[in-house]
Order: sequence, then C-alpha cells, then structure tokens
Amino acid sequence: MVRKVFKKKRRSSKLDAFIEKYKIPREFLSVNRKSVTKALLVGIFIAFIPMPFQMLAVLAVSPFIRFNIPIAISMVWLSNPITMPPMYYMEYLTGTWLLGMEPLHDVSMTMEWFQSHLDDIFIPLYVGTFFYSLTVSVFVYFVVNWLWVRSVNRERRAKRKR
Repeated sequence: MVRKVFKKKRRSSKLDAFIEKYKIPREFLSVNRKSVTKALLVGIFIAFIPMPFQMLAVLAVSPFIRFNIPIAISMVWLSNPITMPPMYYMEYLTGTWLLGMEPLHDVSMTMEWFQSHLDDIFIPLYVGTFFYSLTVSVFVYFVVNWLWVRSVNRERRAKRKR
C-alpha cells in the first residue's frame, strides 16, 4: 500500500527529456524505498530547524546523500507560517526542559521582544530543535521503511496465492 502511494509505473517522455537535457542524476527523482525514506529523513530533519531557505538546505545536502528531492522539499513545507509558531514554541519548551531551565513567561510576539531576549531563547530553542529533528525524522524513516517492506511482502504473498 505505502509503495503504491509513491510509485507509478508510467514514465513521462517530457520528464526523461528534462533529465537528459540538464544531466540530473536519476536518484534525485527515483521512487524506491531507499530514495523515499532518505528523502523523508532529510526533509523532516531540516523542516524542524528554524532557519531561512530550508529548501536550499535540502539541495545543499543532495550531493552528499542521494534521495528523492521533490519529496524532501515537500517535507520541508511542514514548517510553514501557520505551523512555525507552535512548532518552535514546542521546541523551545522542550529545550528548556532538557537543559533544566525555567522558560520565559512574559512572551510578546514583537520583534523588539525577540531581539532583547534572543540570548535567553537561542540555546534552548536549538537544543529542542535538535531533539525533535533527530527523533521525528529517524522515527518516520524507520516507520515508512517498515511499512514499505511490509507492503512488498504482502503483495508477494498475495501473488503466490493466486
């Protein structure tokens, strides 16, 4: 089931021409278990990091780790203007808890407040960021990998029964 969501048998001649013209490695667009799970790992890991140009960070990692770039970029969109405030606040609170610090309670959503309290929130925020980036991305990697293998095995058993 999981495999069928990502995999389509039909290939586009326009896509093949585009790949040939710009000499794009096939791994960047391939849909197989390893490519998809690595894309989820990288995309979700970067999505939790509070930084600008997250999509460019995915592209910067791509020469070192081969994965499906469109899937990784779509995972980066998990952090968007609607989800960022609760996500980063959760990371900040987790960071303060992991560091044994007391969180700030007089939070004001103004640039002046953030500029004056940047020293207080920076380290707890990135400790929480590292925790969530690592745990969620690795968890999703293993769950999707397990579901993919399970789906393939189920299809093989069904094929043998027929």
